[in-house]
Amino acid sequence: MARTSYQEQLLELRSDICYMGEVVMERLRMGLDALEQKDEDLANEVITGDGEINRMYLDLEQQCIDLLALQQPVASDLRFIASSFKVITDLERIGDLAVNLGEYTIDAEQDLFPDVDVQAMGELTLEMIDDAMQAYDEEDVDACRELAVRDDDLDHFAERASEIVVRDLIERELDAPDEVETLLQDVSRLLLTIRDLERVGDHAVNIAARTLYMVENDDELIY
Repeated sequence: MARTSYQEQLLELRSDICYMGEVVMERLRMGLDALEQKDEDLANEVITGDGEINRMYLDLEQQCIDLLALQQPVASDLRFIASSFKVITDLERIGDLAVNLGEYTIDAEQDLFPDVDVQAMGELTLEMIDDAMQAYDEEDVDACRELAVRDDDLDHFAERASEIVVRDLIERELDAPDEVETLLQDVSRLLLTIRDLERVGDHAVNIAARTLYMVENDDELIY
């Protein structure tokens, strides 16, 4: 009877972590929408909502600790619990990056780089998180390996976007000091946005890496 309860706790942990993934993806989507629409109310909603994600993280962390401390997990269950703890850490950090998007929205003066498609990059990261969480839920090792390959595409996307910003900055002719200052602030904000979305992709790969380790005891994607 106790063993059945233990297995139910493992299933509950997986379900709760998948739900946390859904919440985090929703916040990232809201952050991207706020940035695109320059919606400060939506941006503030993302920022203030980070407390909920932090509480979920702490609750799930405690679940992992309890399962380790109060049970005697076999090797496969031990890998599941340890990997799940790493997954929630990555999800919490994605939530922090969504908050950054909200803050960039509030700080932004104007959009001077229409050739940089932040939304397309954001959509790619959302797809990667969604696929990583589905792979975790379904223990799909093929999807884990495929996700790591797709991260190269995101890295190239980010590199091209950064090059566009730098090239545009070099080619601009500005005279007024205040105009220069405003431009530099916008450049900094956009480069940080690109960097943060690239990091979201890295966290999605981390989730896939821990899932692969969880299922096959294979650490090839862990870095």
